[in-house]
Amino acid sequence: MTAKTTAPISARQFAAIATAFAMLGACSKTPEPIAAPKPKTDAVVVAPNSPAAPANAAGLHPVDGIAWQKGDVDAAFVSALAQNKPVFLYWGAVWCPPCNQVKATIFNRQDFIERSRFFVPVYIDGDSASAQRLGDRFKVSGYPTMILFKPDGSEITRLPGEVEVDQYMRVLAMGMNGARPVKDTLAAALTLDASAPALSADDWRMLAYYSWDTDENRLVAAKALAPTLQRLATACPGSQPDTATRLRLRAWVAAATAKDAKPRDDKAAAAEIKRVLADERLARENFDLLTYYGDKVVAYVTLPRSAARTELAARWDKALERFIADPGVSTADRLSALDGRVALAKLDAPKGAVPEALLQSVRDQVARADRETSDPYARQSVISAAADTLSDADLMSASDALLEAELKRSHSPYYFMLGLAANAKKRGDKAAALDWEQKAYTAADGPATRLQWGVHYVNALIELAPQDDARIEHAAKSVIGELDPTPDTFYERNRRALERMGGKLEAWNARHRHDAALARIQAQMDAVCAKLPSTDPARSTCDGVMRPAKGTSA
Repeated sequence: MTAKTTAPISARQFAAIATAFAMLGACSKTPEPIAAPKPKTDAVVVAPNSPAAPANAAGLHPVDGIAWQKGDVDAAFVSALAQNKPVFLYWGAVWCPPCNQVKATIFNRQDFIERSRFFVPVYIDGDSASAQRLGDRFKVSGYPTMILFKPDGSEITRLPGEVEVDQYMRVLAMGMNGARPVKDTLAAALTLDASAPALSADDWRMLAYYSWDTDENRLVAAKALAPTLQRLATACPGSQPDTATRLRLRAWVAAATAKDAKPRDDKAAAAEIKRVLADERLARENFDLLTYYGDKVVAYVTLPRSAARTELAARWDKALERFIADPGVSTADRLSALDGRVALAKLDAPKGAVPEALLQSVRDQVARADRETSDPYARQSVISAAADTLSDADLMSASDALLEAELKRSHSPYYFMLGLAANAKKRGDKAAALDWEQKAYTAADGPATRLQWGVHYVNALIELAPQDDARIEHAAKSVIGELDPTPDTFYERNRRALERMGGKLEAWNARHRHDAALARIQAQMDAVCAKLPSTDPARSTCDGVMRPAKGTSA
C-alpha cells in the first residue's frame, strides 16, 4: 500500500515519514478464518452516475456495501457499545493518494465488506465539520489513519494501511478477535518482570504490524522508536523468527530515517537484511519496508562507496524487481517498487545518474500504468506514484506531461498541480513553480484542504520570492480571510498549518524589512481570533499561531 501523507507532497515523500512507515511472519498461530481473499487489483465499485469522480465529498459510496457512519461520531460509539461491536475508524481525505489506494485495494474487497458487518465503520473526512477537532481528540494527523476500538471506546490498535492487503486483513482479524490493546501489550513486552504473563504469538505479531507511523508519539516518542523496536526484536521469542525479523527491519527503518542518521559499517544488519532479501516469502511479507526504504537503509548500514554497499544495493534491487513482476502487487505498489530501484541506483552514483536500461523500464511501466488504470480512486494513487517516479528519475518533461494530462481526469486536480510546482522548482523555474502553487490553491476544495494548500502557497512565496511583499501579504490575508471563526477550526492539521505559516512569516521578517506587511497580516488574524469565545481553549491557540514561540519558526 501507499504510505500515509501529512501534507501535499509526493508519494515517495509520504513513504519517508514513516509510512515510517511502516511495516507478517508465519510464526504466529493462525488467525480466525476469514473469507478467501480475492486477488489484489485496482478495481473498486464506483457509483453508476460517476464514472470519473466520487459521488460525494467523502468519496465513499453506499454501493460499496459498507455502512459508513459519518457526522455524529459519538452516536456511532453509543451504537457500538449497545451492539457489543468494535469500532473501525477511518480518517482520510478525498485528494490523498494513499487514501484512494486504501479505497481501491482494501475497502472494495469482499472479505473486508463482509467483516465490516461485525464492526461499526466510522469515516471522518478531514474537510467535514468538526473533523480537525475530532482529529485532535483521537490523536490522528496523517491521512490515512485507521484505528480499531473496543466497544467501550478504548483503542485496540492502529492498522498499517501500507502493508500488503492480505496481511492487513489478518491484523484486522486479530484485533477483532479479542487482542489486548497494543498499549498494554507493549508495556508487557518491555517489562523486566519475569513473573508477568507471557505474550502470545498474536500479541507479538500485533506489535510488529502496529502502524507506528500513525502513532503520533502516543506509545513511543519518535526519538525512542528505533531502540524500542530493537528491544522488542530481541525480546521476541525464538519460536517466532519472522515476527522478530520484522521488528528488526522496522527498527533499522526507524533509525535510517531519523534526522541524525549517519552511515555505519553494520555487518550484522547487512547480513540479516541479505537473508531476508534472498527469502522470497519473507521478502514479500515485508514488501512495504523493502519497497519504500531501500536507499535509506542501505545508506545507513553500509559506508559510502564501499563494496558492502554495492552488494547490498544490488541484492535489494533484485528483490524490488521481483515485486514489480509479481501480478499480485497493485499497480501503484509496483510503481513504488520501481521508484525504490531508482533511489538505489542513484545512491553513490555520480550526479545521481540512472542507467538507461532502468530509465526505459520507468518509461514503459509508467505508460502501461497510465494506459491500464481507469478507476478514479486507483488513478489518484497510480498517477501520483508514476509522476513521482519519473521525477525521481529526472524524466521531468514526462512527469509534467503525465500530471498535466491528469488535471482533466482527476477528481482532485489541485493535488497534481503541486506536483507540477515541485517539478518546476526542481528545474529552477521559480515563476512556473509559484504559478502552479497559486493555481493549486485556487482550485483546492474543502476548508481544511484549502487552508493547507493556501499555507503551502504562502510558504512557497516566502522561499522563492521573498522580495514580493505585496504578493505574500495578499496570499496570507487570503488564507486568513477564509478561516471560519469557530473553535473547531483551530485544531490538528489546521492549527499546525497556521503555525507553520506564522513561523515562516516571522522568519521572513527576521530583519524587520517587512514590518508593515506583517503587522497588517497579524491584525487580520487578531480580528478572526476576537470572534472566538474568550474562555475557549481555541482562542489562545488562535492568538498564538501567528506569533510563534521563539525557536519554532523553522
